[in-house]
Amino acid sequence: MCYNLSINKKIAAIEKRFHAIFQNPDIFSPVYHASAFSIPLLPVITNKNSDTIQLYRWGLIPFWVKDEETAEKIRTRTFNARGDTIHEKPSYRTPIKKKRCLVITDGFFEWRTHEGKKFPYYIYKRDQSIFALAGIWDSWVNKKTDQKTKTFSVITTDANPLLAKIHNVKKRMPVILHETDEKRWLNDDLPPRDIDKLLVPYDGDDLKAHAVSKLIVQRGIDTNVPGAIKEFDYKGLPSPN
Repeated sequence: MCYNLSINKKIAAIEKRFHAIFQNPDIFSPVYHASAFSIPLLPVITNKNSDTIQLYRWGLIPFWVKDEETAEKIRTRTFNARGDTIHEKPSYRTPIKKKRCLVITDGFFEWRTHEGKKFPYYIYKRDQSIFALAGIWDSWVNKKTDQKTKTFSVITTDANPLLAKIHNVKKRMPVILHETDEKRWLNDDLPPRDIDKLLVPYDGDDLKAHAVSKLIVQRGIDTNVPGAIKEFDYKGLPSPN
């Protein structure tokens, strides 16, 4: 599954890549490591505002949730949405029709099991460029405070050959969209069969991965540091590339 992302590029580079403008540039700062469990604000582009980059909370809260207690419970179960069941699950079946988004990133983290131990890896484009994951979003209003919360979920699919070597137990990966498919993903009129055609393992040969330190799971320290994505050498651990 995909619970950890990075987007450490500067605002100007992100805006240039997506031909869109940040709505709240003062709030965003480059992210080397963000865990979904910290409910971070991350940049997305929605189908309703394709020329604007907005900051949404990770962990989708469906519009129909009635109270704050339920919202907090459900959001920790919606960091990822499986592409093969997304049309069926109550939390996702409305957003997948009309509330799709691009989750902007330049890398993500997964865990590899080797000889009974787990090792974290950072997966990114060989040229270290920015790319987009397929996501869904929703907007929820807290009836007690009238506060609106905008949230998203990352869609996952079967692992491609590289990710099957890394995420080698569950063998899943986030849906990485080709740049030529990004506008199509945001098309309001995209029928379900065409949506499903995009929810497939990434077939590009431009992904690379390296092991990183277990810094990203240490408690009581700031894991949003350049060291989170730095290559780390575990003796005896073979390369997946």
